[in-house]
Amino acid sequence: MWKRLPAITIILLILTQLSAGEVSGELKTWHKVTVTFDGPKASEQGVPNPFTDYRLDVTFRKGELEYVVPGYFAADGDAANSGADAGNKWRVHFAPCEAGEWTYEVSFRKGVSVAVSEEPKAGESGGYMDGEKGSFVVGPTDKKLPDNRARGLLEYVGEHYLRFAGTGEYFLKAGADAPENFLAYEDFDGEFKSDGRKDELVKDWGPHVRDWREGDPTWQGGKGKGIIGAVNYLASQGMNVFSFIPMNIEGDDRNVYPYTSYDERMRFDVSKLDQWEIVFEHADTLGMYLHFKTQETENELLLDGGDLGPERKLYYREMIARFAHHLALNWNLGEEVNDASTAQKAAWADYFWTHDPYQHHIVIHNMGHPHYDLLGDASKLTGFSLQTSRPDFRQVHGRVLDYVRRSQEAGKPWVVACDEPGDASHGLVPDDEDPTRDDARKNALWGTLMAGGAGVEWYFGYQHAHSDLTCQDWRTREKMWEQSRYAIEFFKRQDIPFWEMQSRDGLTESEDDYCFVKQGEVYLIYLKHGGEVPVAVEKGSFAYGWFNPRTGEGMNKLLNQGELRADQNKTMAAPDDNDWLLVIRGKGELRFN
Repeated sequence: MWKRLPAITIILLILTQLSAGEVSGELKTWHKVTVTFDGPKASEQGVPNPFTDYRLDVTFRKGELEYVVPGYFAADGDAANSGADAGNKWRVHFAPCEAGEWTYEVSFRKGVSVAVSEEPKAGESGGYMDGEKGSFVVGPTDKKLPDNRARGLLEYVGEHYLRFAGTGEYFLKAGADAPENFLAYEDFDGEFKSDGRKDELVKDWGPHVRDWREGDPTWQGGKGKGIIGAVNYLASQGMNVFSFIPMNIEGDDRNVYPYTSYDERMRFDVSKLDQWEIVFEHADTLGMYLHFKTQETENELLLDGGDLGPERKLYYREMIARFAHHLALNWNLGEEVNDASTAQKAAWADYFWTHDPYQHHIVIHNMGHPHYDLLGDASKLTGFSLQTSRPDFRQVHGRVLDYVRRSQEAGKPWVVACDEPGDASHGLVPDDEDPTRDDARKNALWGTLMAGGAGVEWYFGYQHAHSDLTCQDWRTREKMWEQSRYAIEFFKRQDIPFWEMQSRDGLTESEDDYCFVKQGEVYLIYLKHGGEVPVAVEKGSFAYGWFNPRTGEGMNKLLNQGELRADQNKTMAAPDDNDWLLVIRGKGELRFN
């Protein structure tokens, strides 16, 4: 029998319906699950400021698992396509780590600068979805490699290498450090394209439009094909990382920033950030690692004079809210950080560690400052992003080894990568200027890996075509992508337990050899100029063979294989006087004469 409900009950039911969260996305482990709420109408330029004066946090729980995930103002909910700067949609993204039922509970606060307050009850209730609870059921992932969702969250696990939570696989990276203004792209919304600040550096990524494939994402009726194609190309070369600076105000490019305008610090461009997300989400499906260089040397003190104040907190919070659900990424505290104090740098790292619900890898990039002041318990850093300054790349091996050893001795092993090998003027020059890539391959690529480094990102020097600022065609370095792929594929296909290995360069007589060892089991010896390696087997037995780092020969089946048995002395000679990797595996004890 129908009964008339009291007016107050009807109002409450309507409000409840309006504020109910809409759960979308594939409800599977490691996939992006989005919850969208109908909240207060707001606009990018409105009062109250939707970025500072509202704070959306959603707590997701399953058993003892709990993730507090920041949310963000999403305009009309489809800003990437509509270009909207106003609306009533508020959104949070979550990457669940387990199958089963997850619950969520919403905190929505309002008040002046509430978004950067650390107090849970700061301001007052924002109404609408505040206090709302809900649930959803997650199933197992159905993705296959190279999709990152097939491997899970890439985590810092207190070792010198990152590890995927879903598969337990350790990670080696190789890819592009340049161009740093990857996101200075004409198809993104925003005034940066015509504001008179280095507009000539804005990219169309035209050479990579041909790499876009039917079914790949676009926005606003077909925009984005160039940059999506660029990511496709890099992945097709077997690369698994690219880096970018999301805020280069006052820097070398000045076309990339998350804000509504160049001079703004407290309001974000909703549609532009949604478009960035389309690129990053596509990169996930290709197995890409996202290297967020959050600032550069020219603007390291731009926000709050370098302090962890409201401008910096708001910037970090928006990056975390929008992008932390991506499974493979690092937060780089800044490119070439030189002027910030130890306390400032430590505060930046602490904010990411305590506010990113997934506690992604955190690094810092050097130039003049070595950042030894952040080792061990002095900061929440989990690794280091190395830059060098010699065009022949000869600094790389020793510098990587230095940070690996120092961090080990400090009690907190860092994940160390060489993210800008070479010097600023040259770096990795185009293929037509250096077709063999001998120095880059020997000194930077293998110099990093054989020192216990986690990988290499290639920088393009500013004195050459297709530079760190002007590059729009990654094919200009295709020979190096090829040789980099050979290296990381070698470790995978030969099942080399690199995470259990250490540099032991003193094993051989040559000062130019690299030795990387799991004592008594696996020995990798990199000979830069061929030569001989005398070995005595004191106990056990071993097998050996050769890998060609120039061509990839021997990747699946080592070349010139042989056996070594107890009480046997043997001198193994490289096939020629080029660089070769000698691989020795077995059980026992070896002596290198």
